[in-house]
Amino acid sequence: HRTFSLGNTGGHNPLGTTMLLRIRCMHHANMLPYEYMKRDTFREPTTDTPASYPTRPMKELFEAILSLKDTHEAAKFFRDLLTVAELTEFANRWQMVKLLIEDKPYTAIAQKLETSTATVTRVAHWLFHGLGGYQLVADRLFPKKFKDTEKKKPFKLRGKYTFIKNPNSM
Repeated sequence: HRTFSLGNTGGHNPLGTTMLLRIRCMHHANMLPYEYMKRDTFREPTTDTPASYPTRPMKELFEAILSLKDTHEAAKFFRDLLTVAELTEFANRWQMVKLLIEDKPYTAIAQKLETSTATVTRVAHWLFHGLGGYQLVADRLFPKKFKDTEKKKPFKLRGKYTFIKNPNSM
């Protein structure tokens, strides 16, 4: 076995300051997944919200949404407000929340909803460490399922990238 050191990655490497790779033969030395291991790959997700949130226009939008009386009115309002692609993305994120509450693995959620595990991880981060909006609505819609998720959930990335540490603990 040969060992290659990629050196210091600026503190963004969850495996330590030096990443080691073992290569079985020189033929595979040119096939290192370097692009995957760049320091940007390991950037910690953030829930930083600007101090100005919510702005006056945002508050007005929230008030408009609260004035809707039923799902039929909501469907009409949101279709006028958003594109079909945006609505689909929002609906997908809500489906991710439901599946995360059911304790499904990130990779299974990503496959089912045809999205990336990065998106699932981002939604999970906001679900468990965000401002509490996902939790509030989920608790109202399906309280029995969500009761246990108020505890900190373990990171559940499974598959070929299991060497990545929990982004919530970085």
